[in-house]
Amino acid sequence: MTTETLKGLKIAILVEDGFEQVEMVEPRKALDEAGAETRIVSPKNEQVRAWNFTEWGDEFPVDVALDHAQPQDFDALLLPGGVLNPDTLRTEPNAVAFAKAFFDDGKPVASICHGPWTIIETGAAHGRRMTSWPSLKTDLTNAGADWVDQAVVVDQNLVTSRNPDDIPAFNPGMIELFSNACGRRDAA
Repeated sequence: MTTETLKGLKIAILVEDGFEQVEMVEPRKALDEAGAETRIVSPKNEQVRAWNFTEWGDEFPVDVALDHAQPQDFDALLLPGGVLNPDTLRTEPNAVAFAKAFFDDGKPVASICHGPWTIIETGAAHGRRMTSWPSLKTDLTNAGADWVDQAVVVDQNLVTSRNPDDIPAFNPGMIELFSNACGRRDAA
């Protein structure tokens, strides 16, 4: 991947305790290597703890507390999965409003695994072609999405993937989608 592709782009990574560690760490690394400035945004104020496949993982510092985060300060949004993380975020009105603002403003969003649960709550799943962890198929279909079983799906300003095994396809799809935000920001 070309470095500096996303130079100057500010990416919010919205997470709560229990996000799947590899689904945040690997995409964040790819974004940082492409020149983006990534920030962990969370309802937690200081640290947020990952889930590492079958047990608790590492703790990561929260860069911006959700109560102080402004969607207009960011160019794009990453929603990692894990079961606990999006299940908690979708019940947090401030988290749903934060994510919804990206869709309302036409900003790009990337989501993997169980991350689309938060998207369902924003109302933005309706009418989109999406993928996710297979157990979300019914939830996404009921929310009006066209669920497909593919490694990566891009629909307008949204890119989704199924699971950690899809990260090699997810990261380039995310970088390409987010690179469109660079031109949009430059034109503003």
